Amino acid sequence: MLDPSSSEEESDELLEEERRDVLVAAGGGSPRSLPPPPRDPRGREAGAARAASPSPSVLSEGREEQERLQREEREKRLRLQLYVFIARCIAHPFNAKQPTDMARRQQKLNKQQLQTLKERFQAFLNGETQIVADEAFCNAVRSYYEVFLKSDRVARMVHSGGCSANDFRDVFKKNIEKRVRSLPEIDGLSKETVLSSWLAKYDAIYRGEEDFCKQPNRMALSAVSELILSKEQLYEMFQQILGIKKLEHQLIYNACQLDNGDEQAAQIRRELDGRLQLAEQMARERKFPKFVTREMENMYIEELRSSVNLLMANLESLPVSKGGPEFKLQKLKRSQNSAFLDIGDENEVQLSKSDVVLSFTLEIVIMEVQGLKSVAPNRIVYCTMEVEGGEKLQTDQAEASRPQWGTQGDFTTTHPRPVVKVKLFTESTGVLALEDKELGRVVLYPTSNSPKSPDLHKMIVPKNSQDSDLKIKLAVRMDKPPHMKHCGYLYALGQKVWKRWKKRYFVLVQVSQYTFAMCSYREKKSEPQELMQLEGYTVDYTAPHTGLQGGRMFFNAVKEGDTVIFASDDEQDRILWVQAMYRATGQSYKPVPASQAQKINPKGGNVDTEVSPLYTDRGQKHGMEEFISANPCKFDHASLFRLLQRQTLDHRLNDSYSCLGWFSPGQVFVLDEYCARYGVRGCHRHLCYLNELIEHSENGSVIDPTLLHYSFAFCASHVHGNRPDGIGTVSVEEKERFEEIKDRLSSLLENQISHFRYCFPFGRPEGALKATLSLLERVLMKDIATPIPAEEVKKVVRKCLEKAALINYTRLTEYAKIEETMNQATPARKLEEVLHLAELCIEVLQQNEEHHSEAFAWWPELLAEHAEKFLSLYSVDMDSALEAQPQDSWDSFPLFQLLNNALRNDTFLCNGNFHKHLQEIFVPMVIRYIDLMESSIAQSIHRGLEQESWQPVKSITNSLPNVALPKVPSLPLNLPQIPSFTTPTWMTSLYDSTNGSATSEDLFWKLDALQMFVFDLHWPEPEFARHLEQRLKLMATDMIEACVKRTRIAFELKLQKTNKSTDLRIPFSLCTMFNVLVDAKKQTAKLCILDGGQEQQYHSKIDDLIEETVKEIISLLVSKVVSVLEGVLSKLSRYDEGTFFSSLVSFTVKAAAKYVDVPKPGMDLADTYIMFVRQNQDILREKVNEEMYIEKLFDQWYSSSMKVICLWLADRLDLQLHIYQLKTLIKIVKKTYRDFRLQGVLEGTLNSKTYDTVHSRLTVEEATVSVTDAGGLQGITMKDSDEEEG
Repeated sequence: MLDPSSSEEESDELLEEERRDVLVAAGGGSPRSLPPPPRDPRGREAGAARAASPSPSVLSEGREEQERLQREEREKRLRLQLYVFIARCIAHPFNAKQPTDMARRQQKLNKQQLQTLKERFQAFLNGETQIVADEAFCNAVRSYYEVFLKSDRVARMVHSGGCSANDFRDVFKKNIEKRVRSLPEIDGLSKETVLSSWLAKYDAIYRGEEDFCKQPNRMALSAVSELILSKEQLYEMFQQILGIKKLEHQLIYNACQLDNGDEQAAQIRRELDGRLQLAEQMARERKFPKFVTREMENMYIEELRSSVNLLMANLESLPVSKGGPEFKLQKLKRSQNSAFLDIGDENEVQLSKSDVVLSFTLEIVIMEVQGLKSVAPNRIVYCTMEVEGGEKLQTDQAEASRPQWGTQGDFTTTHPRPVVKVKLFTESTGVLALEDKELGRVVLYPTSNSPKSPDLHKMIVPKNSQDSDLKIKLAVRMDKPPHMKHCGYLYALGQKVWKRWKKRYFVLVQVSQYTFAMCSYREKKSEPQELMQLEGYTVDYTAPHTGLQGGRMFFNAVKEGDTVIFASDDEQDRILWVQAMYRATGQSYKPVPASQAQKINPKGGNVDTEVSPLYTDRGQKHGMEEFISANPCKFDHASLFRLLQRQTLDHRLNDSYSCLGWFSPGQVFVLDEYCARYGVRGCHRHLCYLNELIEHSENGSVIDPTLLHYSFAFCASHVHGNRPDGIGTVSVEEKERFEEIKDRLSSLLENQISHFRYCFPFGRPEGALKATLSLLERVLMKDIATPIPAEEVKKVVRKCLEKAALINYTRLTEYAKIEETMNQATPARKLEEVLHLAELCIEVLQQNEEHHSEAFAWWPELLAEHAEKFLSLYSVDMDSALEAQPQDSWDSFPLFQLLNNALRNDTFLCNGNFHKHLQEIFVPMVIRYIDLMESSIAQSIHRGLEQESWQPVKSITNSLPNVALPKVPSLPLNLPQIPSFTTPTWMTSLYDSTNGSATSEDLFWKLDALQMFVFDLHWPEPEFARHLEQRLKLMATDMIEACVKRTRIAFELKLQKTNKSTDLRIPFSLCTMFNVLVDAKKQTAKLCILDGGQEQQYHSKIDDLIEETVKEIISLLVSKVVSVLEGVLSKLSRYDEGTFFSSLVSFTVKAAAKYVDVPKPGMDLADTYIMFVRQNQDILREKVNEEMYIEKLFDQWYSSSMKVICLWLADRLDLQLHIYQLKTLIKIVKKTYRDFRLQGVLEGTLNSKTYDTVHSRLTVEEATVSVTDAGGLQGITMKDSDEEEG
């Protein structure tokens, strides 16, 4: 049931300080602050060894040991006395019930279980379990393990007993809910399913191979404490709480007759009567506690009376009364009045005889008949049984040879002295017989005290019957109704009733909890012949009355104006009657027989278990009589309850539940019953509770602030006169203690808020921080009616959070060991430590936002101020580390990005004080960095273009210039010493193709990298961010413009160096320059453009420059290739008609043709030119990356070529073309047309007027030649033919 691990000795040590609070004077300070005296098991031996040479120290130690033993003895006696009171509360509660609506507490985790849990999660992360999980779940578990399970704050909370398995699961659930919400949607798989699956896996990890939730048997017993406990379990619990041994409990149990409800009810009546007498005495002597106003003294007496009357009403309401509710109400009113007002007996409500009518159950069991001889053995016999005045029952039939039945008959009667008749019959065989023949009968007069075992009874037989010795064996059991407390035969003589001394049958009847009656009954009567109400009587043993005949042992009941003498034949019977009447009268005097000291049981027989003196004797032998007979009204129950509640709370906080200070239902029940029964004021109870809770909280235990709030609100309401429990009196002590508690509680709450990360780690216990803030607001109120201004609460919370910032940062630096590093570390090491510290600070702020922001939702700006204060403390270390960095060191940029990314997304911290300070530090560094980069890029362009080979490059990594550049920090990798920018996205498509020059690629890469670097800074101040962007765009414009112009000049110079013959092949370097311009145009859209305004004009300017430059180099290139065509045409000009060279060539060819085959002049020239055109087309198509520019180039090339041919032909309008000229031109024109058409030149350009003119002229020339010299063209014609040679 409970945690029995602590021994009795350990329990004694734990109780030592608490008991001192009860034993010392009220103003003696705080006993718990004193350490318990040490226990040395070797103390006696050590003392004996030093006895030979006594010294002051030895004598002092001896006195201390004696004092310690005396103190322990006093505390032991106090515990026993307190346990007696508690045991009575448990045995017969009449005010409180065990609550069933309390929140169920979870099993708490201890340090060993936390370590086991860590090992299980580590095993999962190491892949040592069979639990299948995806990467996302593993990441969630890893984060949970690193951040939560390994946290020292969680370890401290576990050590304080404030963590349960449910808390651990809730933290994991909240963590994964955020993660799952950020995952992309998956068709057919809802996020709720993912959450359920992850939680199931978490539970599997948590349990491990065996069920982690299954605790040892000790824990299983302790688990019962959260349920409704039986009386035995409550006894056991408070034995552990007070350190009572089992034997001591058994002695107290027996001596107090805790199992006897009548004795306990009588004890309650005596206690309440004593409290009423004390109130009367206090009212007479005017000895009151000191109240805040004098008018409260009379009110105090009335409250005492009302509380006792309420207890009487509660006791009266217990279901033991035979009377109706009206009777009980009248009786209650009478008892309330007669206790304090001098009202005579005329108002006393008398019982009527019908009020004490009892109901009995009789069981008659007929076993067998013996001595039956008058009937034949085969005759049928049977028995009948009846209670006179009731129904008649019959047994089964049996043969006369074996008259056995074992039949039971059940009857109910209202006669305390019933008459039972049993008859034996045999069946009549005569035809005319009307009824069976009676063989015998027996008449019995049972009572509730009659023997219950079967017995033989001689039967009365008819005259002349042969069965003279007929006997019947039967048992008659008559029960004892609950409200019949005792019965038996007594002699009685009274003044008002029983006026003749004679023996009568008496029954002590309990009509209600406060109404008892002595009733005498006759046979076969339901109502008593006479009755006497016992209220107001005092019963006691008396000496024998010589003038009365009959009876040996006398006792009497005395009341003002009346005396009733009773006598029994037996001392034991007298003792039982006196004890029963003692319980009924509720008298404070306990009667003791004069002969008890010598001889309790004169007959020496067995004593019934209800004999109280025997138990009292046992108690005396074991030293318990003092505690059992002690008058509860003479004890300071306020001090006793303080001890009881303290011990109970200590026990509760050390059990296996994460109770947070809440008592278990059984503990609440016992404490409630104790307070009600012994008059402990509610304010005192809650003040003591608050004091204990605050003390435990100050010592590190986790206490629910809602519990503190409840008790504080009760006390505040009481002190300010709102009567939360109906008590209107307020003592000076209560008010002073309340003010003291209020100050302590205020200090505690402010301290908890200042340490909110450590008192409520990860928002645990759930809602505790919010409840703490709510309680603080309540504590700050001047009274319960006037709400405190919000600004005052805000001021206090602000002050607490300022302290919290210092506390959090101090502990963070201690955790990171910053102080040790910052003093002697190198600048790089300092920066590394500050960067690590920044990550920790951001993590702290994120945890505050995640776990505590809801609690501070009333004042979100205060949490922002706390964060600013926290960061301002960090800025001291940050500034120190940055000042130690060498000039022009860019390794600190990752620190800016880390902090800025965390701050810029926070509504309250963005552009706050720390954020602005951070910007002020890094603005000069950013400007300086950009200045150096601009200078570096400009130098790289100048030197790179001077040394440029204009060879195309395919990879960025081997094309970097040798110019020393400032190191660019790689922010994503946190490696500031490595200039390892990721390749721009626009470069990826160019790795497999020829690109621009090394200088241009390096330029574009640097410009893009620089802009990405500044973009990744995400500068928070908009104006400076726009300035940076504008400057970088303009810088890129200037750099690209310079590159374009230098490329244009280099292109022209390189082109001039090429020859003009058909051997010309466009150099790859020219294509590279062309590609540089192409890349420049592409990059301007990314590197140079801004939205709208002046920046757009700058972009248009560089765009126009590039377009103009492209046009110029296309023109230059076209001019170059056209000049080759002009060279070919100049060679054909030699064959012009009328020239000397033409005549010579014609003659030579004709003469040589008679002897050998002469090659056809002009065909080689055409083929060479056509090859020149095709190869250069292929070079341009392959090496230049922009299709649009290639098309423009080919268009101009074609048009210019046709124009040149057209002009050449126009110059020879009057001349007939030489056949060789004609053949060459026809081939050149046709092949040129075809080749450019294949290259994508449009029909409109191909079939221009110039081309038509050339085509017409060559067609006419062809026709002329075909007339004069048909074989001279050798098949070359202007007509299209697929059979021509390529």
